[in-house]
Amino acid sequence: MPDALSLDYEGWRNLIETWGEPKFRADQICQWIYSHKAFSYDLMSNLSKDLRAKLNENVSMTLPILIKTASSGGTIKYLWQLMDGARIESVLLNHGGHKTACISTQVGCPLGCAFCATGSMGFKRNLSSGEILGQFLLMESMQPDKAVNNIVFMGMGEPLLNEDNLFKAIRTLNHAKMRNLGARHITISTSGIVPGIEDLADFEVPLRLSVSLHASNDELRSRLMPINKKYPLQRLVDALKFYKKRTGERITIEYILIANINDEPKYAYEMAALLNGLEPYINLIPYNPVKNNKKFKRSTDGAIKKFCAALTELKIEFEVRRERGSDIAAACGQLAADY
Repeated sequence: MPDALSLDYEGWRNLIETWGEPKFRADQICQWIYSHKAFSYDLMSNLSKDLRAKLNENVSMTLPILIKTASSGGTIKYLWQLMDGARIESVLLNHGGHKTACISTQVGCPLGCAFCATGSMGFKRNLSSGEILGQFLLMESMQPDKAVNNIVFMGMGEPLLNEDNLFKAIRTLNHAKMRNLGARHITISTSGIVPGIEDLADFEVPLRLSVSLHASNDELRSRLMPINKKYPLQRLVDALKFYKKRTGERITIEYILIANINDEPKYAYEMAALLNGLEPYINLIPYNPVKNNKKFKRSTDGAIKKFCAALTELKIEFEVRRERGSDIAAACGQLAADY
């Protein structure tokens, strides 16, 4: 039995046509789900009783189950349970004038980055496109105005290792007859999966790209991020140049500042040389503590200032990300589905 959220627009059109219904019924169903957040066919009042019965019998409406939430200021972390019992987390960030949903794409993560709680879980499986969409739609349905302005695939897992389901979910989010979320409001964050970046460069709409760098030389990056052994920095930079040339989009570089590991000014100079010609925007992220990981500590304020001074001297645009949700383990690198 197909799942409603895993059906794309053409899938709905084809299904409705095989039932002898007019094509516009597919538009109505998509509007109920993606605009009105109606997750029961019985609520779709402009559909006939017979059609609603047929939908109930033939197309499942399967959404993640909300287990609990934790909140801090404008940040809310959601713990979801999926149909097979697997659990994932996602996060909503309220910036005042707009809201951003941070969405997971995998149960766990196969990359094993040394500083990341999700990596310590190991990898369980990829999420389906419907499970990816379900997080976003349920979070949005819980907002008073039923609206979330931006989505970042920056939660649990490596998005570009679940490329097919990720791209299918994005096409649904972007489709004018479905969620109609503009491409410029969608960001994919990757640890440096080169083939996925190259595929993203050729995607039909120009999505935003954020890359977790965290080190400016191969020796250090391979210690922090084992994926660097497969896709070393020069291959990654070549892929980023290819992406920028194809899309014209500015790339964001994420860089976690870890005390006495990667926070000396010399690494800022190395990063400038590595990324020369890309003109990226640098997001500096003071390390967020991870439970049961005592190896790393957050850089001191003094060390952060020196690193920032080096970037300023190099005329590289950057910001130090404002800490949000670290006290509820909802910040970068802290998601682990175990609270």
